[in-house]
Amino acid sequence: MGTALIYDEEMTRYKLLWLDPDCELERPERLTASYEALVQSGLAARCISVPVRKATDDDILLIHSEEYLEAVKKTPYMTLEDLREFTLKYGYVYFHPNSYHCALLAAGAALQLVDAVMSGRVRNGMALVRPPGHHSMRSAANGFCVFNNVAIAAKYAQGKYGAQRVLIVDWDIHHGQGVQYAFEDDPSVLYFSWHRYEHQKFWPELRESDYDSVGEGKGAGFNINVPWNKVGMRNGDYLAVFCHVLLPVAYQFCPDLVLVCAGFDSAIGDPEGEMCATPDVFAHLTHLLMNLAEGKLCMVLEGGYNLTSLGQSVCVTVQSLLGDPAPRPTNLQGPCQSTLESVQCVRAAHRKYWSCLKHAAEAPPSDVSTKRIKLEEKRQSGETAEGKDNISWPEPEKCVAPPVRTAVVIPEDVDCPDGCERFHLPQNACSRSTKENFESDAVTKLSSLTALVGEMEKNEIRNGLALVSDVSMALETVIKHATALKQRVLVVCVGGNGVLSHLPEDGTTLTVDIHKGALEMPRCKHYIPVSLKNGCGETSGLVQATFGLLLPLAYEYDPALVLLARFHGTDGPSEGAWQQLVGLLGGLARGHMLVLVQVRRRGSSRWIRRIFFLPGFHFRRMKRLSGSPAPSLGQLLAPLAEDLEALERLRLHLQADWTLLRTSVQESGSEDN
Repeated sequence: MGTALIYDEEMTRYKLLWLDPDCELERPERLTASYEALVQSGLAARCISVPVRKATDDDILLIHSEEYLEAVKKTPYMTLEDLREFTLKYGYVYFHPNSYHCALLAAGAALQLVDAVMSGRVRNGMALVRPPGHHSMRSAANGFCVFNNVAIAAKYAQGKYGAQRVLIVDWDIHHGQGVQYAFEDDPSVLYFSWHRYEHQKFWPELRESDYDSVGEGKGAGFNINVPWNKVGMRNGDYLAVFCHVLLPVAYQFCPDLVLVCAGFDSAIGDPEGEMCATPDVFAHLTHLLMNLAEGKLCMVLEGGYNLTSLGQSVCVTVQSLLGDPAPRPTNLQGPCQSTLESVQCVRAAHRKYWSCLKHAAEAPPSDVSTKRIKLEEKRQSGETAEGKDNISWPEPEKCVAPPVRTAVVIPEDVDCPDGCERFHLPQNACSRSTKENFESDAVTKLSSLTALVGEMEKNEIRNGLALVSDVSMALETVIKHATALKQRVLVVCVGGNGVLSHLPEDGTTLTVDIHKGALEMPRCKHYIPVSLKNGCGETSGLVQATFGLLLPLAYEYDPALVLLARFHGTDGPSEGAWQQLVGLLGGLARGHMLVLVQVRRRGSSRWIRRIFFLPGFHFRRMKRLSGSPAPSLGQLLAPLAEDLEALERLRLHLQADWTLLRTSVQESGSEDN
């Protein structure tokens, strides 16, 4: 289906016409630098170009008042002095004779992207637009924004395509108060924003930008604000918020469409954000969102004022949209004390609205809060912001997509699934019958698995799937081979019922064994049993375990290879949950993942075709490996109380060793870790 890219040079044709230090950052080069980076990297050529259109009056009036629209319509005919006077009505914004025209194009571009995605012409896409939109309110321009592009797009998707639930993720460094105001009483739109706040001392300096503004009336719980109360936040802070706040709630909400206010002033080097998150983290954030809404994801550019980090961040984001492997995350550390305070406060404020947060800790007492006065003392003592001057960072790792995306190890007389390539066994291992191939020559089968992993290590193959009769033996063989190559291996077992407790515990592997049973505490750091009362068939419990435990562990461990093993049994995950698990783990290890699926020992080729293709049990599970979007899980029921309690006890037990598992101030020993 492809990835849409929307850009029109026309949107660069306005600029600040008078001296205003507050507005000089918003300049045409922001747009050209983003697009040129995509062209020079070859990414633009791989996207499907979608033309822009002007938004109509009816489009604009989905969010804005008629009086405001009529006022903005007059700006092309104003003198310079009239423009300055008109601008003074609003905050941190400027108007140019061409601003109205460009604002219509920016809003129209967002709508064109929604049309392309919702109609199925493309899977996802990015709109490079200017002016940005998320600060603009019903009757006021604000913060460089004229019309609220993403808010208009959300209403448009609901009206034209019947989208019942829309998720808006705002990772710009400023709070998008215009989006919040538009939907604060609307339960059909879930708005998530993280933003620099510094205890209401950073623009827009609004009380309602804090964590306890959760929405109003029927919209209570559908507005999530994560305030950054200090600068210098890193990749681990961003991932921690995704894993412990956004993703659990988003999966329970189950959107039909995901819109992103893609502001890259939250990247390192930006003079507004002063953060230290490197561009590569946006590849991972994008990948994690691509598993929602059956892949319907629309990115719309907002801020970003360091042209280098802006271009790099746009490129890695588009790479993920195209399905390229994400680079391994740079300098990943656990969340700092200030982030933990914000996460704890947000989870506490929303736990009565979302069952996935039911066991969240109370908000921290005021005596452990990161005070604004502490920040001022640091500044006065010369401890300046980390994100402004004299800072450098490595270019994002170039992740070249392997020639083969998905290889399969299956019997020779079974047709290869679409989008995959058969991994050929050595010539002397090929036998004529399915039974000989599938059962008799176990040594050859294991050799083919190690050879497949070897091709992944050389980046000739991205991922693979093998049907095996003995998962434990296959895992042991592959792990031994991979660790001999000095690769760190993440092993995720589904339905294994603890049979893998003999795997290495020396740090060369991290094993997460998710199975049916009662709570058991791990005996070491690198073997973690995750027990669910009804096994992995309880989708809500599996999702809770994935975001609360598995993903934070996996990102902190940072493997070079992921092994995902599915044991035969009755407590396995649903097809949708399995594909979601495959998709989420695919963001790790540059996409190098081998899926091992246990099948019963039978010699009938007809039986193998039946399990592989018709009921779809294994064939459908191939689709996420080969790039197809995972199906929606529907609106999730509340996890079992026993599972919530067991998972929380396990998380608390592990958080001393694994810092990305932490969700509260009490679980951290220092302010700046």
